[in-house]
Amino acid sequence: MPTDRKLVHVVDDEDSIRRSLDFLLSTSGYQVKRWEDAQSFLKGADKFEPACAMIDIRMPGMDGLELQREMKTRGFNFPIIVLTGHGDVSMAVQAIQGGAIDFLEKPADRKNILDAVEAAFQSQADSEDQRNRKEWAIGQIGHLTHREREVLDGLACGYPNKTIAYDLGISARTVEVYRANAMEKLDVASFADALRIAFAAGMGSERRWLEEHTLISPDQDA
Repeated sequence: MPTDRKLVHVVDDEDSIRRSLDFLLSTSGYQVKRWEDAQSFLKGADKFEPACAMIDIRMPGMDGLELQREMKTRGFNFPIIVLTGHGDVSMAVQAIQGGAIDFLEKPADRKNILDAVEAAFQSQADSEDQRNRKEWAIGQIGHLTHREREVLDGLACGYPNKTIAYDLGISARTVEVYRANAMEKLDVASFADALRIAFAAGMGSERRWLEEHTLISPDQDA
């Protein structure tokens, strides 16, 4: 039966998560299709039907990052929202680098989920996303202080707050403050948007971070 409701694919191995998201999205006006793993989604979803996909990052078999790459290979041109557990910052960063629109840490609240889905469909409508323009992104990063840029760079590398704090010689709480300041100055509502600006500006090189922040050994002392 034809429907004008926008379609959201939910790919998660936890039935309770699938049902919960189905209920929320269906009652908010979306059409939902549920998939228990990456393989069933790839086999059963219609890649030619406009949709967005909410993908669990940790699933048995093919995980969310592998599914994201496979979708590109097979021509699934869907905006992707990644669902993460606590401590999956590095994987979430990889997902954003791979083109995901946003990531939500479980359990995500209703507003964040609906905002993310709305942003995903909006990204389909926008042929040019300003945050992907290198020159604009570099200009935005220029609004940050040196320390705010360092913290954002570390986050773009996928490092947790404690690692960034250790490498910069500051506290983890201070890292959180710089992160909040950076997001405010970049005028973004989500960490994913801040990461996209950072990536577009050329930040997030782990090699460069290690070169710049590795402690000098005694025999290198001038």
